[in-house]
Amino acid sequence: MTAQQLTRRSLQTRLALAYAAGIYAAGVCVLVFVDVPLASVHAARPVGQPSSSTITGAGPGISLPQLLMGSAVALVILIPVALALGWYVAGRFLHPLRAITTTAKVISAGNLHRRLDLGEPMDELTELGHTLDDLFARLQASFDAQRHFVANASHELRTPLAGLRTLLEVALADPDADTDTLRSVCQEALALGGHQERLVQALLALATSERGVTRWDTLDLAHVVEGVLASRRHQATETGIDLAEHLTPAVTAGDPRLIESLVANLVENAIRHNHAGGHVKVTTQTSGTQVVLTVANSGPVIPDDQIQRLFQPFQKLAPDRNGRRDGYGLGLAIVNAVTQAHHATLTTGARPEGGLAVTVRFAHVPPSS
Repeated sequence: MTAQQLTRRSLQTRLALAYAAGIYAAGVCVLVFVDVPLASVHAARPVGQPSSSTITGAGPGISLPQLLMGSAVALVILIPVALALGWYVAGRFLHPLRAITTTAKVISAGNLHRRLDLGEPMDELTELGHTLDDLFARLQASFDAQRHFVANASHELRTPLAGLRTLLEVALADPDADTDTLRSVCQEALALGGHQERLVQALLALATSERGVTRWDTLDLAHVVEGVLASRRHQATETGIDLAEHLTPAVTAGDPRLIESLVANLVENAIRHNHAGGHVKVTTQTSGTQVVLTVANSGPVIPDDQIQRLFQPFQKLAPDRNGRRDGYGLGLAIVNAVTQAHHATLTTGARPEGGLAVTVRFAHVPPSS
């Protein structure tokens, strides 16, 4: 038997010894508390006339040496019996665990679609199997989402690269290209490069958000929103969007950069996916044990069954306002990732008149005195 097999069976061996020790201890207790008192019992028989009730003599029953000898033989015989019973019982209890281990190895080797599917009876091992099935389902969903994200990111990055390559090849192949033509080509190349740079920055922001929170600082959401709105008012004015705010103190804890990214993406998304003469309203408030950030905007009517899709990377329902496609479909995905990293709650609702209302609830942190 190899060392690996010995290691694999060590739990059964230990359980078998424990069960055998219990059986053996029970046998010893029976002998000590039942058989030993019998050694003092003597059988009496009448002497003389059969009708006489006088007891004139006594004869010994089972002698103490005989009792001890029989008990010793019984204890010796009980040793292999107890070990055999212990090994059998331990094997029966560990059989489902071995089945779980074998199936889990197959699943971890790459077959994430397979499940343990343990049925009755419902016990601790069955509960463990159901927990592992849930874990495998989450892992499969995570890996599928990762593969989908990588494929989409590759496509999004390849498109501007292919356009840049085509632009330069056409310019180089034109023998009559003058300075103005080359300058125009360079400007278009810079625009494509800027588009690619913004996409990479968005991907990095999403990756940073999904990595989780590495620092927890106390901050006021109202101050964060004020800074974000100050830097976006010019963009809102250019696009004809009315940017309103109603900010009250909302103290929470988290990574300031990630929370600022969440607010910035919500505001930019509300401005970009709007219509001329539309509006965006941002509010912060404290409600019990939570602080609440709400961003509501006008815009096109969004079907309720399409809202959750917006929080997946590279998902957009329609071209941006005025037919542009300068967004990447990553804004709300970043918002969702930051929310999960801070253990916050994200609620989204489609407004009947058009647009979205997004609410994020963080844990309230009382200001230190």
